[in-house]
Amino acid sequence: MELVKNIFFNTDKLTPNSNIKISYTGKFFQDNSNEVYLHFGFGSDWENVSDVKMEKSELGFQIEINLPENDSLRFCLKNENGEWDNNNGENYIFPIEHIETSLVVHDENAFNLASPRKLRRSYIISKKIKLAIYKIIHYLPKLVSGNYKKKSENENI
Repeated sequence: MELVKNIFFNTDKLTPNSNIKISYTGKFFQDNSNEVYLHFGFGSDWENVSDVKMEKSELGFQIEINLPENDSLRFCLKNENGEWDNNNGENYIFPIEHIETSLVVHDENAFNLASPRKLRRSYIISKKIKLAIYKIIHYLPKLVSGNYKKKSENENI
């Protein structure tokens, strides 16, 4: 995903407790810098600040980091000459999206694939119910109106 020009992630959403790969193809990559360091922190107060050297490749400078429980990832970049790429003084800020877990089933036995008999039994029961409903909808009006006749053996030939 590209959220800002020349900054790419290997995922569509930044989520807590996940590893992400950041790729940078900006100013320092275009100027052929040899070393680029990612200066990053989390939240509005830049918590857990770290400086980590990025790996240079044909695709740009890359690094993999772990995202903690927080609301945003903030970073800027520095090369070996002490020059900064801080998004024109704004820094690079990306939201960390928390997954809504209120709809997630937490019962481990709810979808236990180790018991295929229960799944098979429920499938068969649902098929029988669907067949019974079909027969009621199809044949009940004929029975009530008196238009229902069994086919005789002569009609089948």
